[in-house]
Amino acid sequence: MVSTEPLRCAGALIVDHDSRIFFQRRSPHRRLFPNCWDIVGGHVEPGEDIDAALRREITEETGWFLSHVLDQVGEYTYVGDDGLTRIEYDFLVRVDGDLDHPRLEAGKHTEYRWLAEHELSVLDEHRDVNDGLIRRIADEGFAALRSTGP
Repeated sequence: MVSTEPLRCAGALIVDHDSRIFFQRRSPHRRLFPNCWDIVGGHVEPGEDIDAALRREITEETGWFLSHVLDQVGEYTYVGDDGLTRIEYDFLVRVDGDLDHPRLEAGKHTEYRWLAEHELSVLDEHRDVNDGLIRRIADEGFAALRSTGP
């Protein structure tokens, strides 16, 4: 029997000391949002809570470690092109590690960028694939960053 429960996901909008947010490009062969810019994150594994998933995904996708959560940015529900419903919980965070040298997860991401708020138009690439979701998350991330201060 197939579960009808939505997949839960945790996402991290990682902030650097210049108030920029980290984005990485998904590989072109990924089923969901291929070749799109994305934040760090992924599915919550069985037996895992959102905080543990957030910590695990940050380390798996960048090699960095969660330092602290600044704010919860949002909760997004969407249906992927695989037909599965996802509920994504996104957080504005700071991390520990060498921010100039992320260790991108092999085969899943091809490049990264630190973007300032005025540079977000790059996230509109392949907007038809992700329906502008990544841009909306980024806009809300910068709004949360402004409200939390430097």
